[in-house]
Amino acid sequence: MLAAGIARGGARMGMSKSNAAFDRIEFLSQPRDGKSRLTFAPNETIYSQGDPANAVFFLEKGIAKKSVTSVSGKDAVISIVAPGDFFGEGCLHPRLAHRFVSLTAITERLAVRIDKSAMMRGLREDPDLSELFINYLIDRNTRNIDDLVNQMLNSSEMRLARALLQLANFNETDKPKQAVGRMSQETLAEMVGTTRSRISFFMNKFRSLGLIEYTGNGQDLRINVPLLEKVLQESECPENITEAAPRARAAASQ
Repeated sequence: MLAAGIARGGARMGMSKSNAAFDRIEFLSQPRDGKSRLTFAPNETIYSQGDPANAVFFLEKGIAKKSVTSVSGKDAVISIVAPGDFFGEGCLHPRLAHRFVSLTAITERLAVRIDKSAMMRGLREDPDLSELFINYLIDRNTRNIDDLVNQMLNSSEMRLARALLQLANFNETDKPKQAVGRMSQETLAEMVGTTRSRISFFMNKFRSLGLIEYTGNGQDLRINVPLLEKVLQESECPENITEAAPRARAAASQ
């Protein structure tokens, strides 16, 4: 039960990031050799599994997914990259010459590309960059443990609820209903580790409970963050979302 609570409670961990670090650290914000700012459209591939590992990226805006493809061609989303995250840092390992994951933009995104040599030099010379990078690695390790606990102990329904809350918390506004934008059920299925039909069933259920809604001719997803958070807090076991929703709604109205 403790581990399940960790999996539910960690949904906000590391998700409230801004560009304050980017503005504060001269290495990231100022033009210099070996560094460039790039824009990627939704569903655009940033790099693919097997590509040369020759640069680190810092995400300023938007979200993306890390995925792997098995030898049989099966894809799985292993994590989401949020604003304030580094990615591609595996290139700093002396024996890692190629990417072992793929990075694909989910929403429009702005990122800083830093050549491997420039990043190595920056880590040696800029204490602020080194501190930011170390803090990111510690935070990412904590999130990875949290994700593993969630995957092992929670039902697919609870994993979906947690994934939706994470996606909503990538936005930095305080609106009760966060707009995630266009999110395919195939992507959600890859994130959760279940089938598209199960995702469709759960999303219809969540909509009937008031946890989500669709706008823009049914294309844009909006998440009721306060209610979903309370549902996760009220759910004492992974199968209790239906029972927890009315309690959470009643608590929210008090």
